[in-house]
Amino acid sequence: MTSSYPSLTRALAEALVDALWFIDGSEDEQMDQDDAVKVMEGVAHVVSTLPSDQQQELIALLGEMAAAETNPARREFLEEFPEGFGLIDDLP
Repeated sequence: MTSSYPSLTRALAEALVDALWFIDGSEDEQMDQDDAVKVMEGVAHVVSTLPSDQQQELIALLGEMAAAETNPARREFLEEFPEGFGLIDDLP
């Protein structure tokens, strides 16, 4: 099986976004919303505590993914990911 990902980091970023996109879009019948919030907050904690160089790498990957995304809603999710998950501060 040949991978279409240029790196393990890219593959893991894609998998993380896929899982979070699913959770974010889940209805109450699909997933307990308290559990969904816990997962999202857990991911936000992990990525916000990464070393600065790793945060910048993830932000760059998310930007590449957003630029290539054809689904407008998913593109917006990708564009908002860095701020929403604590990788960048809220800018005034």
